[in-house]
Amino acid sequence: MPLIRLDKFISERTEFSRSEIKNLVGRKRVTVDGQVVKNSDLKINPDTAKVFVDDNEIRSERFRYILLNKPAGYVCSTSDNDGANVMELIPENLRTKNMFPAGRLDKDSLGALLITDDGDLAHRMLSPKRHVSKIYIVKLDRPFKIEYINLFKNGLKLASGEVCLPAEVRGSELSEKLAFIQIFEGKYHQVKRMFSAVGNHVEVLMRISLGNLILPEKLAFGECMELLHKDVENLFLTPDFDDFCRNFTGNFSAKLINNGS
Repeated sequence: MPLIRLDKFISERTEFSRSEIKNLVGRKRVTVDGQVVKNSDLKINPDTAKVFVDDNEIRSERFRYILLNKPAGYVCSTSDNDGANVMELIPENLRTKNMFPAGRLDKDSLGALLITDDGDLAHRMLSPKRHVSKIYIVKLDRPFKIEYINLFKNGLKLASGEVCLPAEVRGSELSEKLAFIQIFEGKYHQVKRMFSAVGNHVEVLMRISLGNLILPEKLAFGECMELLHKDVENLFLTPDFDDFCRNFTGNFSAKLINNGS
C-alpha cells in the first residue's frame, strides 16, 4: 500500500476538513503510533499507522457502514432543509463527510437503515438488477387474510397499474393485525400500496432485514451500530422467509402493537 498524507487519511474518514486537521495538528491533538505529529502532510502507511485525534482512533478502513434503527419522525436525507434527518442520530465520532442513507424509509416508518459513505456498495445494493431482499413487519388496520399469500406471491397489481415482483407475506401468531412481508424491489411506498391494493391499510411499518443483515432486537429506536466489513456482504444474501418468521421473537411485534413506541 503506497504512503498517503496524514491530512488526506483523516479527512477521508471523518468530517474534518484539511484546514481543520492542520489546526488540530498545530494544537498537538493528533498522534501517529503514539507520537505527537508536527506536520499534517506527514506520509503514513494507511494500513498500519495508529492514528488518533484526541482519544478517538481513526480506523484504517476507507469506508464506514452504520446500521440505524430509524425512529418515526426523521427523513432519510442529509439536508437540514428537510427537517429532522437521520444523520442527526449518528454520533459525531462515527460520521464522515460523505456519509448518506443507502435507501429510504418514509418519515413515519421505522427500522433498519444503512448509513454509509461507500457509493459503490450503495449502488450495488439499490440496483434494480440485484433484487436485494427486504423484510418488514407491519401493523394493519384490519385483520390479515390468508388469501393475501397467493395474491402477493403471484405479483400484485397496484392501483396505479404497476405490477410488483412476487413477494412473500404471512400473518403473525401474536396478533391478527400483524404481518411479515418480504419484497425484492423498492417502488415508492410499495408495502403500503400493496396492502391498500388488497383492501387493507398499514398503520405502522418497520423494516427488520436488509438482505440477511438483520436488525438486532437490542438496538433501540434511534440507536445505531457500526458494522464490520465482513458483515456488510450479508446485504446480498437472502434469508429463508419462513424460517425467519418462525424464529422471530416478539419484541419488535410488541412495539408495533403499541404503535411503534
